[in-house]
Amino acid sequence: MDLAAETAREPLGLAEEGDALPEESLLAVVLGGGTAHRPPLACARELLSGLGPLRRLATRSARELRAVKGVGARGALRLLAAFALARRLVGERLQPGAQFVNPRQIFEHYHGVLRDRKRETFLVVLLDARHRILREEVVSEGSLTSSIVHPREVFGPAVREAAGAMVLVHNHPSGDPRPSDEDLAVTRRLVHASELLGIRVLDHVIVGDGAYASFKEEGLM
Repeated sequence: MDLAAETAREPLGLAEEGDALPEESLLAVVLGGGTAHRPPLACARELLSGLGPLRRLATRSARELRAVKGVGARGALRLLAAFALARRLVGERLQPGAQFVNPRQIFEHYHGVLRDRKRETFLVVLLDARHRILREEVVSEGSLTSSIVHPREVFGPAVREAAGAMVLVHNHPSGDPRPSDEDLAVTRRLVHASELLGIRVLDHVIVGDGAYASFKEEGLM
C-alpha cells in the first residue's frame, strides 16, 4: 500500500502511535489499497456502521465482509487473518509446567478466545499430580449435552497423558455464565467418572462476557 498516497487521499493519522488510532483507521490499514472508487477508510467506516461494533465485526463470516462495497475477497481475507491473530494473541496457549492456581486464572486466559464464539466450546485443561499444566484438549463444539460431552471423550486424553487432574472449561454464547441444568448434569456425570478413574476434576469454569462461574467456588461440586 502506498501510505503517502493513501494519507493524501484521506488522512489516517499514521504518524501517531498505533494504539492511539481510531478503529476505523486501523481497519483501513488492514484492508490496504481499497479500490479506485472506494478508499479503505470509507470501507472501514461502513464495516463498523453496518456490521460492527468491532467485537461483533470480528465474528462475521467472509461472505458478510465481502458484501461491503470495496472490501472484496482480498480485504475479507485480510480482516479474518487480523482477527485470528488478535484472538491468538490474547489466548496464547497455557504454558506447560505452569501451575493451576484458581478459576480466575482460567477465565483470564480463555475469556478473549471464547467469549464471542457463537457455539459452545468444551475443553479440558490436563494437569499432573502437582496441578501443573500438561496441555489443553478441545472435546466438543456445539450445544452442551451429555451425549456430546461423553466421559470417554473427556478422559481419553487424560489417560493417554497420565494426567492426575483436570479442569473443565466451556463458554456460554449468551454471555451469561450461570450454569444451566444441562451443565450441572454433565458435570455430575464427569465427576462421577473421574472418581472411578482416579483423575480428579478440580473445577468446571464457565466463561461468559466479562464474567465467569466456577463450580468449585459456588459449591456445586
